[in-house]
Amino acid sequence: METTVTVINVLDVDAERQGALVALLDEGTEQVVRHRPGFVSVTLLASHDGARVVNLAQWRSLEDVRAAFADPAVQDYARRAADLADASPHVYSVVARH
Repeated sequence: METTVTVINVLDVDAERQGALVALLDEGTEQVVRHRPGFVSVTLLASHDGARVVNLAQWRSLEDVRAAFADPAVQDYARRAADLADASPHVYSVVARH
């Protein structure tokens, strides 16, 4: 199995704010998150109905995730995203692949 850790954050957003949320998450990834140790990748998904954005981030380890979440610059982007949407982040590990 893979050794990476995945953070999946489902953000519920008003449709008229979805574009602003995607722009903010994209900016935060480019400016801050991708420079953190252990960063592997981020994929942003926007629902067709405008009601959700999914942020799928992969990290080398759980310790790297914890360190990123503790970073004040990452926390700032999280607060700004919370002003636009309701977030539900969870950490996952791959347990099976078919």
